[in-house]
Amino acid sequence: MFPDRLKAAQAGVQAALDAALASRAEVPVVQAMRYTLQGGKRLRAFLVLESAALHGIAAEGAMPAAAAVEALHAYSLVHDDLPSMDDDDLRRGQPTIHVKWDEATAVLAGDALQTLAFELLCDPALGPAERRIALVRALALASGAEGMVLGQALDIAAETAPRALTLDEITALQAGKTGALIAFAATSGALLAAADPAPLAAYAKALGLAFQIADDILDVEGDPAKAGKALGKDAAAGKATFVSLLGLEAAKARARALVAEAEAALEPYGAKAEALREAARFVVDRDA
Repeated sequence: MFPDRLKAAQAGVQAALDAALASRAEVPVVQAMRYTLQGGKRLRAFLVLESAALHGIAAEGAMPAAAAVEALHAYSLVHDDLPSMDDDDLRRGQPTIHVKWDEATAVLAGDALQTLAFELLCDPALGPAERRIALVRALALASGAEGMVLGQALDIAAETAPRALTLDEITALQAGKTGALIAFAATSGALLAAADPAPLAAYAKALGLAFQIADDILDVEGDPAKAGKALGKDAAAGKATFVSLLGLEAAKARARALVAEAEAALEPYGAKAEALREAARFVVDRDA
């Protein structure tokens, strides 16, 4: 079930993103946007579509939100890779934007991808204006100085901090950097339906943390060819991670326990949420 639904989400959101850029001028910044919107797991888009399906909303009624969260995620990756941040040369097995073009184009492409996300959330296909406004507010909070941007700022600050972060501090950091956007994606279906998002919020909280622990594990024992990016950078920089603080086996056990939490949170939805349960298992079993 999950692999087929993930592939459908990947194809649908790619078509939506391609359509959103189809009429744009063929200039370097748009070329860079189009380049960075290719590929990826599209897990966040999948979460949008599946959370919508739980509430009886068809894919076409949620696709602009799925495309929006992927555009926002793409912006974050472009900026994260910049020399002033993580200074990465590879992303998804391809040169990063500042390497393929230049740093100014990367900054501007990231900016434009962020604004594209909010443009997509204005699509009437998402329903009444009040629903769209709720989505805009939720994505703004998830991606700004109370969410993803805060997490990234804390991560950068940790590189020059006089001491390593504690487990609680890393958990809070990653709840912003990785978890906030996952939480938006997983709860957006409830927002579209004006339903209670609490079960999906609990699912997303566990899923986001499991995702990050899995990333830390892959940074230690993953295959760079499969990951499509450099690995081992956290250890080389002496950064505290879930693996460095818990140990490799304990980190794996913690990730599995979080998957169980995520699955339990979906109990109110019964069998309808099976694809989301499989997604939680995929998060810790993936090799990239």
